[in-house]
Parts: sequence; structure tokens; C-alpha cells
Amino acid sequence: MKKKIVVALGGNALGDSALEQKELLKEASKPLAQLIKKGHELVFVHGNGPQVGMINIAFNGQMPLAECTAMSQGYIGFHLQNALHNSLKKSEVKRNVATVISQVEVNKTDFAFKNLSKPIGAFHDTKPKDNFEYIEDSGRGYRRVVASPKPLDILELENIKSLIKDGNVVIACGGGGIPVIKKDNTYETVDAVIDKDYASSLLADKLDADVLMILTEVDQVAINFGKENQEWLETMTVKEAKEYLDMNHFGKGSMEPKVRSAIEFVEKNPKREAIITSLKNADIVMETKNKTVIIN
Repeated sequence: MKKKIVVALGGNALGDSALEQKELLKEASKPLAQLIKKGHELVFVHGNGPQVGMINIAFNGQMPLAECTAMSQGYIGFHLQNALHNSLKKSEVKRNVATVISQVEVNKTDFAFKNLSKPIGAFHDTKPKDNFEYIEDSGRGYRRVVASPKPLDILELENIKSLIKDGNVVIACGGGGIPVIKKDNTYETVDAVIDKDYASSLLADKLDADVLMILTEVDQVAINFGKENQEWLETMTVKEAKEYLDMNHFGKGSMEPKVRSAIEFVEKNPKREAIITSLKNADIVMETKNKTVIIN
């Protein structure tokens, strides 16, 4: 059965430089193009955690994070768009690919502006001595953290829908979207970085997608990750996933937002499902068991 799938591709999987990212996306686009060739309708959202930090540092911390996200949407979107275009052409699939610079509305009173939690930029062995705030990120090192408010609405949603209706493969809400707040019937940017998993869940809901597919570095979600009693999960109900979250089974800066985003998408419609798996499984993910599926 052909599915409408929103694919969330993590920024951490895109390498440490623009050149490395470009090469990685050449390979990443191949299985994704095969999914499109099989008749599935795909919409893409990419992360930007490392990249938005690098852009901000390149401007000596003087460029606002919203503008840094806009820049990341441009160059990551271009690389993904170019790679998908080439892979589709090689697969003899006649589809255009379009990247939409996307603004995402957030609440100016969101608690996230007081509780910085979104890791961005590079990993550090020790906590840097500067004016930024850092946390230890899931055993991988210290990373800068910034405000990460929950996404509420997508300003370019109708543009995205029109492009999809016309048969285009769309890349949208890159890096979680450019964060904006409503003020006197207008929108203005705010200093934050939205989590791409939550933005993907919102976009998938707004498009009434069948599947939210979150591509990461592992084939499946695990409980007791990295311990002797580690257990890979093929399926989770929404109820089970919430119980595992309450038991702190998932890393704050890694798997937790993916599971929470999956829950938010799935529980709104009993016919929906979310899939968390690795990129290398992308082309066979609708048939293989080597994944974690979240269902009602």
C-alpha cells in the first residue's frame, strides 16, 4: 500500500563539514529515492543541531539563531535537494524536488526560553569556558544548549501542500523551522532552535500523513541502552512508550525527543504509525522488521 510519509533526517548524521555533508547525502538519497520509486509520497525534514552551532560560531556568536537556522535551511536543503534530484534521475523517476524556507510559530511564553535544553554545535571533551550554557549530551561530550520551544504552526503550510499536490518532492521545516512569534498580527524572529523531531511530527499531522519516519544512527529503539540487559524493541504502543519515558529509558538529547514526537503524531489518529530506524534501512523499511514501530 502506498503511504504518505514525512521523513525526519537528523543533522548529526550529516558529518562535520559542508563537503562531508554533501558526500553523505549522495549516499543517503539513494534508499530514499527508492522509496519514492515504489510509489510512496515523501516529504523531508532535516535537522541542523551541529550546523546551526557552526554557523553561529562562524559569526562569533553575533548572528541570531533564527537567521542561523535560515542559513542552514538554505545550504542543507540545497545539498539534500540536489542529491535527491540526482538519485531520482538515476532511478528514472521524473519528480521535481523543492526546498521551502519555512517559518514555524512558537509561543513567546514557552518555558523553554527559561530552561535551555536543545544541544547544538560540536561535542567537547570538557566544558568550554565561555558565556554559553553547556550540558553533557548522552555520554558523547559537552554541547552548547539553547532555547527549544515547541512548534505550534507552520506559516508556509499552504505552499507546502500546493507543491505536494503538484507532484513535487518537498523539503520543509529544515532545522525545525525558523522560529517566529506572533506580535500585533505580524511575525518576528526569536532566538531559539526548534527540535526537528517535534517539527516533523507537527508537519506530519498537518499533512495528515500515514507515517512519521525518523531516521537515526540505530536500527531500533532500545530500553536499558548500553547496559547488559539492553533490549531492542520492534514495537511500542503509545502507552508503553509513555511508560518507558517515565522510567527515563531514552537519552534527553538523542532518543527522547524522537519517541515523544512519535507519540504526539500517532495518538491523534488510530490509523497512523511512527517508525524509528537507521538510514540504511530506508528503502526497505516498509517491509522489514529491523525497525521500531510506534502504534496506538
